[in-house]
Amino acid sequence: MTESSYGLPRVMRILSAIVLFAISGIHLFLVFDGVGGVLGVMFILNAIAGIVLAIGMLALHGRLLKLDTVLSLLFVIASLLALVLALTVGLFGITETWGFTLVPETIVIDAIGIVVLAVTSIFALRATRAS
Repeated sequence: MTESSYGLPRVMRILSAIVLFAISGIHLFLVFDGVGGVLGVMFILNAIAGIVLAIGMLALHGRLLKLDTVLSLLFVIASLLALVLALTVGLFGITETWGFTLVPETIVIDAIGIVVLAVTSIFALRATRAS
């Protein structure tokens, strides 16, 4: 069978990459906006990871694409979970407020990202079984 029959639809890969680039962009913006210290370092690492995963979403095929989609989903879930923990009980001594820069927007983008990447992961896993 061809990739168009069973492969991961290109549109889902592109949407997934857009979400990952958006999450990376938010974290880089916050660093340039003045978030420093340990949190700034974590944001830079988060941005780098998101960029690498987004590039992989567009460039990889086969088993590596399957791995990238699952890792990307876990990455976005972890990003949202870290923010929710910082908003509620604190995370590594860091507490966050809803009024801080881009917090509501980040919640929305991460939630959309989870849905998009879950669908992308399902397509990738099914494509692997079918081939």
